[in-house]
Amino acid sequence: MKQSIGCITPRGNIYTINKDKKLLYLTHPKLVSAFYGNDELQDADDYYIRKAKYFEEYGLLDGIEHQYDGVITPSMVRNSLANLNQLVFEVTDACNLQCKYCGYRELYDDYDQRTTRMMKFEEAKKIIDYLIDIWNSSVQEFTNREIYFGFYGGEPLLNMKLIKEIISYVENCHIPHRSVCFSMTTNAMLLNHHMDYLAEKKVHLLISLDGNEWNNSYRVTADGKNSFKRNIANVDALKEKHPEYFNKYVSFNAVLHNRNSVDEIFTFIKERYGKAPRISPLNDVGIREDKKEEFEKMYKNATESLYQSKNYELILDEMFMNTGEYNMLGMFLMQYNQNVFRTYNNLFTTMSPRNFIPTGTCKPFSRKMFVTVNGKILPCERIGQQYGMGCVESCLPVNLSFEEITEYYNRCLDKLRSQCQTCYRTQSCSQCMFSIDRFDSQEQVKCPEYTDAKTFAGYVCQNISFIEEHPNAYERVMDVVIA
Repeated sequence: MKQSIGCITPRGNIYTINKDKKLLYLTHPKLVSAFYGNDELQDADDYYIRKAKYFEEYGLLDGIEHQYDGVITPSMVRNSLANLNQLVFEVTDACNLQCKYCGYRELYDDYDQRTTRMMKFEEAKKIIDYLIDIWNSSVQEFTNREIYFGFYGGEPLLNMKLIKEIISYVENCHIPHRSVCFSMTTNAMLLNHHMDYLAEKKVHLLISLDGNEWNNSYRVTADGKNSFKRNIANVDALKEKHPEYFNKYVSFNAVLHNRNSVDEIFTFIKERYGKAPRISPLNDVGIREDKKEEFEKMYKNATESLYQSKNYELILDEMFMNTGEYNMLGMFLMQYNQNVFRTYNNLFTTMSPRNFIPTGTCKPFSRKMFVTVNGKILPCERIGQQYGMGCVESCLPVNLSFEEITEYYNRCLDKLRSQCQTCYRTQSCSQCMFSIDRFDSQEQVKCPEYTDAKTFAGYVCQNISFIEEHPNAYERVMDVVIA
C-alpha cells in the first residue's frame, strides 16, 4: 500500500512525503499522476517514465508496517531517573496573589486542595537522597549533563527557608559527573527581599509578567489590587542592582488572555528589559464544567494573536523557538529529516519495522520529576495532580514502584493504541495522554490530535511553506538542535 502523501504550497511547489520512511522531496508536476493516481504517465518523456519506475521499484512510495504495541518497562523508568534533567519541588501551595486564571484556582478542578502548606526539609531530603543513590550507582547509564533543582509554588519565595536549606544540602552532596544548577518560577512580589541571595547562587529565574498594567490586571493581590507596580519595582531593582545576573539568568513568562496580545506582551517586556518572553495560552485541561463559558471568554490563541501583530516578523525572529511556528518546525525537522540521528547507532542501521510506544507522552521521568507540597511524585508539573506516581513522607521511605508505574502507563496507553495505528502523525506526535481532558475518567478516549491523510498533508504543507517564506529557518533550527 502506498504511504506517500502529496501537498502543494502557496508558491506552487509540489512535495511528496513518505511518513514512515521520513522521505521528503520536491516533485515534478509530470510525476504527480504516477505518484498519487492510477493513471499511467501521459505525454511524459522517457526521463520521467524511468524516474517513476525507479521510485516504484525501490519502494520509495511504500510504507513500513510499524507496530504500536511497544510498552514502558521498569528498566526504562530507572534509566530515566538515572538521567533525570530536573527535580522540581512545589515548596508551598501558598501564594500572595490570586490570579484569575491560575491553574490552582476557581477555573480548574484537577489539583489537590490548597491549604497554604509548606514543604518540610526532611521530605525534600528524602527524595534527593533517593535519587543520589540511583545516580551514584548508575554511572554507566547516563551521559554527562546538568541537573536542575527547581522551586515552584504557589509562590516559592514564601518558603525561602526551605529553598536555602535545599541549595545548601545539594551543594554539599556528592553527585558525580554532573554539574548542579538551580531554577525558580516567581511572581516577583518578594523579590526585593531575596535578590542578593538569588544572584549569589545564580538561580535561573523565570518571572511571571503579562505585559503592561492593563495586560497584567488578572494578577491581583488578596484585596483585588493589580500587582503590576510592585512587580515592576522589584524587577527594576534587580536589573539595576545585579545587571550581569539579570542579563544571564533572568527570563520572563507571560500568560496570553483577553486582556493582552502577543504584540503587547512582547513590546512591553522587550523595551523595558531587553528580553523576549515566553508566551503561553491558558491551560485548557481540567476546566470545571460550570466555568467553561468564562474560560472561553478569557482564552486567546497564541498563533492567531502573533499573526495579528503589526510586528509579526520581528517578534517571530526574536522569540524564535518560543513561538508556535518555530516550535512546530523544530518537531517536524526532528521527525521527518533523514539528517537527524538520535544515537550513533542510527547512522549504521536501516529503517525497519519497529514497535512504537503510542502517543507523544514522555517516558516516566524522562524530562523531570515534580514533587508536590503534599509529597506526591509526578512526571511533570503541567499535568493534573490526580496522576501521582508515588509519594514521599519525612518519616517513611520513598514510595516509588517502577513496576506499578509501568503497569499504569501501559494500561493508559492501551486506550489509544488502535488510534495510533491509523494516525498519520504517529512519528511526530506531541500529544501527552495526561493532557487529554478527563483522560482518567474515560474508558474510550478520542485523541484530539488524531490526524488523517488530508490533515497530515496540511501539516506538511504548513511547515514547508514556512521554510519557503523564511529561507534561513531550516539552518537556524538545526543549529539550535545540534547545540
